[in-house]
Amino acid sequence: MDDDARIAAAELARRFETQRGPLRALAFRMLGSVNEADDAVQETWLKLHRVDADEIRNLDAWLRTAASRVCLDMLRARASHPEEPGAHRLPGEDPQAVGDGADPEQEAVLVDGVGRAMLVVLDTLTPAERVAFVLHDLFAVPFDEIAPVVDRTPATAKKLASRARLRVHAAPEPPAATQLARQRRVVEAFLSASRTGDLAALLQLLTADVVRRTDASALPPGAATEARGVRDVADGILAFGRRARHAAPALVDGAVGAIVAPRGRLAMVITFTIVGDRIAAYDVVADPARLRRLTLAVLDEVDEFDEFDEQTDSLPS
Repeated sequence: MDDDARIAAAELARRFETQRGPLRALAFRMLGSVNEADDAVQETWLKLHRVDADEIRNLDAWLRTAASRVCLDMLRARASHPEEPGAHRLPGEDPQAVGDGADPEQEAVLVDGVGRAMLVVLDTLTPAERVAFVLHDLFAVPFDEIAPVVDRTPATAKKLASRARLRVHAAPEPPAATQLARQRRVVEAFLSASRTGDLAALLQLLTADVVRRTDASALPPGAATEARGVRDVADGILAFGRRARHAAPALVDGAVGAIVAPRGRLAMVITFTIVGDRIAAYDVVADPARLRRLTLAVLDEVDEFDEFDEQTDSLPS
């Protein structure tokens, strides 16, 4: 390799490194895994070496397109061997210990940046829907650039993103705004008290005859699947506390519930029966068959749904 070639190669590597962070962020939102995102970025770098870089007019756009195609292929491969919901947690196992070998702190930052509920709901989309939604709604990529990535026309790519948006940000017949807001306050207070071990706060949140039902797959062998009465239920919630740090509010079948998603992967769902401002019952759903029947969506403020649609519809198409 002559000096000019070495200089050109070094400059190309330098320019790629300036895009590594954005490409990783893009790939993580598409794949939901740090290790897979890093693999996708590395494959994009290898693809760059197989083409004549001098022929690339817009390197940033080329890299984004190439990385998106790599992610789409990985999502399609994953779809051909789907995992059961809840597969990322074993009975009695600390969800924090379940992972793919990535740095836990690093991945926690990425998960928190995207949102656990968002990552869980993105997993329910088809590969093409997920790529179109992430590119357009999260990265403002116009549909004429998305179309060749998903092998569709711009109009069809727009439909993919719209269909995905309805599944991500909506739920069947959500309750009235005031009811949804009240449910959210109660669920967030429940999760906060669970994380901090605040027994007094929990006792204020639960009715005297509260009932907790839990799928056996979420419990140690032999543990009771049902608890009744505020004291027994509160004690169980305190034991749940270490898992609560992996929990986030979400819409579950149109009402406010919570998902437990270590590293952004669904482990269980909690549904609540709320009377007034207290919890009368809650169910911990971890059985894969039951999880599949739930309709999950990202919990946005109700009055922001229309604003979101207006914002995304105004993006380039």
